[in-house]
Amino acid sequence: MEARRGTLIIILALIALSSISTGEALSSDYYQTTCPNLRQIVCDAVKKKINETAVTIPAVIRLFFHDAMITGADASALIALPTEDAEKDSSDNKSLAGDGFDTVIRAKKEVEKACPGVVSCADVLALATSCAIELSGGPSYTVDLGRYDGLVSKASLVDGNLPGPNFDLDKLIAIFDKHGFTLVDLVALSGAHTVGFCHCSRFADRLYNYNGQLGATDPTFNPQFAEQLKLACPTNVGPTIAVNLDPFTPITFDNLYFSNLVNGYGLLTSDEVLYTDTRSRPIVQWFAANQTAFFEAFVIAIGKVGSLDVKTSANGEIRKECTSYNKKQ
Repeated sequence: MEARRGTLIIILALIALSSISTGEALSSDYYQTTCPNLRQIVCDAVKKKINETAVTIPAVIRLFFHDAMITGADASALIALPTEDAEKDSSDNKSLAGDGFDTVIRAKKEVEKACPGVVSCADVLALATSCAIELSGGPSYTVDLGRYDGLVSKASLVDGNLPGPNFDLDKLIAIFDKHGFTLVDLVALSGAHTVGFCHCSRFADRLYNYNGQLGATDPTFNPQFAEQLKLACPTNVGPTIAVNLDPFTPITFDNLYFSNLVNGYGLLTSDEVLYTDTRSRPIVQWFAANQTAFFEAFVIAIGKVGSLDVKTSANGEIRKECTSYNKKQ
């Protein structure tokens, strides 16, 4: 009991540390006079898109994270260049679902109708992420606003700066630590895998070639789950076939992801390692037992994502269209 209490104290201390602001000055009422109905406009667009396809939920969340982790929360991941060497063209971003981009583009168009030339694509993306999380059962939280859109988007900047599906905890920590995230932030943000899907190729080695041994299956898999995955993802499976990251509530933002890790239902190596590594295991166990604790930690962590390298009028712009710069680059 004392050991458990000590672990809990450590986790709570790390959560408190995570709440320290690291970004530029933003404000929740930034558009109070210039676009007072902004959140409602964006959420309505997100809801409409979710009604068309539930893929919208993880697509928007993942787009927000992939965007912020490269040059900051500046919508640089939405830029499309004729040379096809923007961030979205990098190998790590090729798997980003088009529904995420489409959601932000649609929302921006609606915002432009009500408040032309006022709201950045970066802020629309941040709000769309919050809306997607709330509409899928996750926490409702206030989004600080005032970002400008970035003026740089290069595929070459992406390589090595996003977490990979086969990463162990040391590699994950290296990616997150350079942005000021704590271990609690890392685990909480990984909880976004409570929604969405993953292509079979991203975890095939765990099923058929564990540790380089042909035919070997990762023993940390729940055996029944491993057999189900082999049926869904046979050795000759096509590159477009995917399975749900959370096999039980794949379109609900909840804490079941962490219970899945405890029970051997983590799909990716980078998921399951959060439980198998003793450094992060207590956090996984805490979030599995307490959804409120997960939600609170997630809100802090996603706020830090949105505060990464925020652009201002000095080094950014308010794009008219999210996929292209206003100024000639």
